[in-house]
Amino acid sequence: MTARTIMMGRDIERSLDRISLEIVERNHGVADLSIIGIHTGGVFLAQRIKRQIEEREEVTLPAGNLDITLYRDDWSLISQNPIVRKSDIGFLLEDKRVILVDDVIFTGRTIRAAMDAIMDYGRPLSIQLAVLIDRGGRELPIQPDYIGMTVGVAPNERVDVLLAEKNARDAVILSQR
Repeated sequence: MTARTIMMGRDIERSLDRISLEIVERNHGVADLSIIGIHTGGVFLAQRIKRQIEEREEVTLPAGNLDITLYRDDWSLISQNPIVRKSDIGFLLEDKRVILVDDVIFTGRTIRAAMDAIMDYGRPLSIQLAVLIDRGGRELPIQPDYIGMTVGVAPNERVDVLLAEKNARDAVILSQR
């Protein structure tokens, strides 16, 4: 199998637009809402969702980004010298409904690590999960609340999310490992 594109730029934007609408609808507005993106792809997607909600609702939402490297249960298996990025959550989480954003959900371990990291910053009212791609294969009982696209992915396949902020174009690519 060669690599194939399963989403292009317009598809991604359409999915993010739908996700931002669903977030506002499910939360009955934007009161006490905040958005946190998981490094790296989730940060860019969170910024886009935040911008769409702010423009539509004419508000300013608190937002941050989260590095979960040292919270992962497999970080020592990934690298002896993990690359740790800066987390930036410059607002109080208490009584906030946090929208946690990532690009792809697979086993659920990244999300578990992110929830552990968030709890070190405070106790939010709730945490809701938004992902661009749900590729299945969960090892933990964690499910996204908002999904751009669900894709059946074989164990020998991978999903790569390319975003203009880092890769000069938007696309989701399915390829073999």
